[in-house]
Amino acid sequence: MRKTDGLLKLIGLCVLAGVLVAGMLFPVAGAAGVLSNQASETVDKTSSDLADIPPPLVTTITDNTGKQIATLYKQFRIPTNETQINDAMKWALISVEDKRFYEHNGVDWKGTLRAAVSNSTGGDTQGASTLTQQYVKNYLINVVYRDDKPGQKRAQEQSVARKLKEARIAIQLETKLNKMQILTGYLNVVEFSREIFGVGAAAQAYFNTPVEKLTVPQAALLAGLVNNPIVNDPWKYPAKATERRNLVLDRMVDNQKLAKADAERFKREPLGVVEGGPQKPASNCTGAGTENGFFCQYVEDYLLKNGMTKDDLYTGGYQIKTTLDERANHEAKMSAEAQVKKTQENVANTLSLVKPGKDRHEVVALAANRDYGLHEEQGQTTFALPSGVYNTAGAGSAYKVFTAAAAMEAGVAGINSSLPVPDLYVSNVYAGGPKKCPVAPRPPAGPGGNWYCVGNAGDYNPAGGAMSMQQALATSPNTAFVALEDRIGNTGPVVEMARKLGMRDTMASNRGGGAVDPNSKDDGVNVNQLQAYGPKPGWNGSGAFTLGVSPLSGLELANVGATIMSGGVWCPPTPLAGVTDRDGKPVPVKEAACEQVVPEGLANTLAVGMSRDSQPGGTSFGAANGARWNRPVIGKTGTTQSNGAGSYLGATPQLAGAAMVFRPKGGSGGLCYSGPGNVSARGCENMWGGKTPAQTWFGAMSKILEGQEALPLPQPDPKYMGGGR
Repeated sequence: MRKTDGLLKLIGLCVLAGVLVAGMLFPVAGAAGVLSNQASETVDKTSSDLADIPPPLVTTITDNTGKQIATLYKQFRIPTNETQINDAMKWALISVEDKRFYEHNGVDWKGTLRAAVSNSTGGDTQGASTLTQQYVKNYLINVVYRDDKPGQKRAQEQSVARKLKEARIAIQLETKLNKMQILTGYLNVVEFSREIFGVGAAAQAYFNTPVEKLTVPQAALLAGLVNNPIVNDPWKYPAKATERRNLVLDRMVDNQKLAKADAERFKREPLGVVEGGPQKPASNCTGAGTENGFFCQYVEDYLLKNGMTKDDLYTGGYQIKTTLDERANHEAKMSAEAQVKKTQENVANTLSLVKPGKDRHEVVALAANRDYGLHEEQGQTTFALPSGVYNTAGAGSAYKVFTAAAAMEAGVAGINSSLPVPDLYVSNVYAGGPKKCPVAPRPPAGPGGNWYCVGNAGDYNPAGGAMSMQQALATSPNTAFVALEDRIGNTGPVVEMARKLGMRDTMASNRGGGAVDPNSKDDGVNVNQLQAYGPKPGWNGSGAFTLGVSPLSGLELANVGATIMSGGVWCPPTPLAGVTDRDGKPVPVKEAACEQVVPEGLANTLAVGMSRDSQPGGTSFGAANGARWNRPVIGKTGTTQSNGAGSYLGATPQLAGAAMVFRPKGGSGGLCYSGPGNVSARGCENMWGGKTPAQTWFGAMSKILEGQEALPLPQPDPKYMGGGR
C-alpha cells in the first residue's frame, strides 16, 4: 500500500469518526430533519425488539409425574442469571473481547480510532466493537432475525449505517442496563456452535458442568469460542481451540486478572471437553426414546392442531406436562412387541390407550411393536403409527359398533332384538356389488349398478336363522349388519355415528387416509370420508362401511371405547395435563369441548351389548382366556378383506384401548399368523382381529390393571334393549 493511499484512508476514517460522533449526538442536540427522525425511529424500533422479543428457549415435555421425557428446541439454551456467572467466565470474556468494558458507555471511541488507524495503514486487522455492541449484534442475529436471512445479513453488513445504528443502540442500552446485566445478556444469546447458545448450555454441552463451576481454563476456552465458534471447534480443530484458549489466558494476564504462572500452568492442561462431541439433548421427539417417542409425537401434533405454531413450540421454553403413564406405555409396548417383532418387515402392531371420563379423555399410552427413531434398519420409524390415520389400517368389523349404535338411536333395533343371519345377503338399498351375485332370483339392479351382496367369514347357522344384536356383536356375522344398515335406510346415520363417537380426524380425512385436497379432480382425494361413505343424491352410501373398509386412526378407535364407557360423552383424546410458559404461567390450549353425543342410556346399553365378545363363543375369547382375563370388559374385533389388517376395540370402566395390526407400507395380500411373535406379510391370509390385536390388548391390559378393582359395566336402559321395527 502506498503512503498516500494510507493517508487518504486515515483522513477518510477521521471524517467517518466525526460523522459517527455527530450521529450519536444529533438526537440529543435536537437536530431536525427527516433523516434524523427516520434514524431515531429505526433505532427505537430495534431497541424495542431487543426488549420485547425474548430469546428462544428449550421446551420440556414430561410424563404425568413431571419426569422429563423430551426436549424441543431450535437453539439449545439454558438461561443464566447474574449470580451464576463467576469471575473466571466474566474476566476471561472481558479480557479478550472488551478490556475497557467498565470504562466506556457502550462505544469505545479510543479502541475504534486505534482499530481504524491500524486497519487503514496495513497493520493487523482489529475489531472495535464493545461487548455492548456485540450484544446488540448477537441479539439481532440469534433472536430478532433468527429465521430471517436478509435480516441477519443486514445485522452483519460492513457499512457505516449499520455501525451507526449499532453504536447508538449500545449507548441506549448502557443508560437502561448496568454492566453486569449487559454481560449476562450477552452470555445468554451468543452462539457457541452446533445449536448451542448461551454460556449455560455451553458449560453443560462442552464440560458437563453448571456454568457457576467453570474453571479458568474452561472459561477461557468458551470466551475464545465466541469470536469464531466454527473455526475454534475443540472437537474438530483441537489445536486451534487450544491456541485460542491460551491467547485468552494471556489476555487475562495482560488485564491483571490472572497471574502469569497460573496462566502457564493452565496452558499445559488438556481442553477437557466431553468425549465424542457436545453433550446436549435431542432437539425433537427422538429424545423421548424408543418407547415414549410416539407419545411425544402426538403431543407435538396435538398442539399444532390446536393453534400453536411449530416455531413457538420449539422456541417458547414451555413446560408441557402430559398424561403419559410410562408404566402403562411400557406394558403396551412389550405386549405389541411380543406379538410382532420390531424388525418384522412391513408389519406394524399398535396399541393406544385412553382413560374414560365425562370431562376429559386422557391418552395414557401410545405404543407400537416398532421403536420410535431414525434407524429404519433397526425397526425404527418416526411415523405416528398409534395415532395417525392410515389407509392400510382398516378396522374391519369393529365398525359394526357404529351400525349397532345408529340402529339403537333410530329405534330400529336394540341389543336383544333378533337379527337375521343368512349365509348370503343381497342389499336392496346399497349398490356397487359384484357383477354376479350368487343368488336367485336376483332383485332389480340398484341405482349405482348391481345390488351390494355380502357373505359371512364363517359358518353361523344360528337357531331359527337369527341371533340377538348382543350375540351378533360377539360373533360378528357380516350379513346381519349389512341387513341392519338396510333397515336404517342409508349409511348417513352410521357414518355420522362413527364421527360422533370418536372418529373425528378419521372421518375428516379423504378416502386414502390423507388430507382433503379440494383443488384436486380426484374424488377420492378431495372428498372426506364423512361424505365419501355417506349418502348422496341417487345413492344411499357405501354398504361396506359397516365392515370397516376405510382408513382410520387407532387412537380415535380407542377413544370410541372411552366415549361409550363415559355415558356417551365424547371428549378429545388429550395428551395434556398442563402447559406453562417460560415464566411459569399457565398457557391455555384451545382444545375441543366435550359433547354428549348419544344419550347416556344408549351408551350404557351399547356397552352391555358389547360385553360378550370375550366370553365363550365370542371372537376374542381365546385371547382373553390366554391372558386369564377375569373382569367385565366391552369388546369388538375386526378383520379387513383378505385378512390384510385386524383390530380390537376394548374397554373397561378404567381404561379403553384399541390394538391394530397392518402393513404400514401397503401391499396386497393378507397377514400371515403363525403364533405370537411370528407374524409376517407373506400373504397367507389367516390373520384375524381375535388373534394379534386381541392378544396385544389383553396381554397389556391384564398387567396394567393388575391390582385395580374389577369394576362392573354400566346398567342398560330398557329403552334400548329390544323391539324396534
